[in-house]
Amino acid sequence: MNILVCDDDQSIVEAICIYLENEGYSMFKAFNGVEALEIIENQEIHLIIMDIMMPKLDGIRTTMKIRESYGVPVIMLSAKSEDSDKILGLNLGADDYITKPFNPLELIARVKSQLRRYTSLGSLETKNSLYRSGGLAVDDESKIITIDGEVVHLTPVQYKIVKLLTENAGRVFSIEEIYERVWNETAFNPENTVSVHIRKIREKIEINPKEPKYLKVVWGVGYKVEKI
Repeated sequence: MNILVCDDDQSIVEAICIYLENEGYSMFKAFNGVEALEIIENQEIHLIIMDIMMPKLDGIRTTMKIRESYGVPVIMLSAKSEDSDKILGLNLGADDYITKPFNPLELIARVKSQLRRYTSLGSLETKNSLYRSGGLAVDDESKIITIDGEVVHLTPVQYKIVKLLTENAGRVFSIEEIYERVWNETAFNPENTVSVHIRKIREKIEINPKEPKYLKVVWGVGYKVEKI
């Protein structure tokens, strides 16, 4: 697996590379967003660890450009710990977020978790399945989601949320259950993380995200895809 680390602090990049090389990953280094985009265009990258504050092209704008063409998982790094920064990163298409200074074991665990989800989306062992709710269709063989025949581009995490809810259309899932089923880890205050991803999904699959046809909230309970 190839991992790209992008941070303007060379010592942080070197440290992360040491941790992950010891786990058997091949590492690529970038020190600003411009360098990161060049590497992504020329190498097969399976996961990106992206700092927010960088010269030339910061992590926010870099992630936006990445999401125009790639669904590779992005873990954002920042020295800031406010919820607003975490939500901003998730809104931009990041799949996870970790603050500096970080515990190396936590970073490694998050990397492995994201790579498991990313590679499982393309696994040839996945059972061929097609799930529908009205014009919403999830083809789990090709990992494609369409609305009225038009392909919708989702991140790996967004795909897993839509697949979970669509294959169980009509069933309401609590926020905690969605988090545990999609992230494969125990939920701990998952409200912001799940709600941000739900909002981004609605922007992509709903004609009017404020009056969703498919992805509905059941107040005080959770979310569901309407059975149509």
